[in-house]
Amino acid sequence: MTHSATRRTVLIAAGATGAAALTAGCGGDGEETPSTETDAGTGTAGTGEDTAAPDAPAGQELASTDDIPVGGGTIFKDEKVVVTQPEEGDFKAFSAVCTHQNCLVATVSDGTINCTCHGSRFAIADGAVERGPATRPLPEEKITVEGNSIRLA
Repeated sequence: MTHSATRRTVLIAAGATGAAALTAGCGGDGEETPSTETDAGTGTAGTGEDTAAPDAPAGQELASTDDIPVGGGTIFKDEKVVVTQPEEGDFKAFSAVCTHQNCLVATVSDGTINCTCHGSRFAIADGAVERGPATRPLPEEKITVEGNSIRLA
């Protein structure tokens, strides 16, 4: 005996499929990926295809201390890390992946790390949220500063 699909069965199946697609597409912190890209050494960065933070190799040199401006920072797109220098000789590093919806942050200016996807801003000293919609700080990344070299720890 064969069963023909009733209109109700089709609508319920379609609704479940649509809900699953919406859930997958709107998962808590998945963020759109802007199409602009710039070089890491400029202090700005767009995003590439994948914004999940990779495991950057420990010991990898990111920059010279002279490359990180006092009161600012530099975004290293490939490593998904932003290095800041809130005060002379005080270097900090944070994930460059915005905690709102996983865009890469785009600029560092006026004492904040800025995500242009939705406008979140984070303090260069501790990664704290300065302006939402993000509600969580940028996670700290471990670096070592030896001489004039800043390396991932």
